[in-house]
Amino acid sequence: MEIKSRSFNNEDRIPTRYTCDGEDINPPLDISDIPKEAEIIALIMDDPDAPNGTWVHWLLWNIPVINQGFSIDEGVEPANAVYGTNDFDKLEYGGPCPPFGTHRYFFKVYALDRELDLEEGATKDELMIEIEKYMIDWAQLVGKYSKK
Repeated sequence: MEIKSRSFNNEDRIPTRYTCDGEDINPPLDISDIPKEAEIIALIMDDPDAPNGTWVHWLLWNIPVINQGFSIDEGVEPANAVYGTNDFDKLEYGGPCPPFGTHRYFFKVYALDRELDLEEGATKDELMIEIEKYMIDWAQLVGKYSKK
């Protein structure tokens, strides 16, 4: 399984438009080579370099798998997904916004063998419990960002 962005390469700088210094919209993401037995995808974006511990930017799950791959367009969150509460206390994408220094942002996708019975607004911890039960495969993309 693989996750890529058309806007930045793995370990490269995330363009400003996808951050709190820009338009604060989600970057385009392409997920490919999803295992055939996967039914849904879950996605977590977080920042392990945050001063008070890992900061969660985006949580979504129950994205149906179609043809072992799909794309999330720039600034368009999947309408058929269930959203969790991020650390901005919102049910939507929250872009990189580090208080200082360069932070790493992990976009992690998980292929799961069944739909999750998890209510909208769940936390990352609640989502990870379910992911660990049903995960078939996973992949990640890392982007970096610092304020200029």
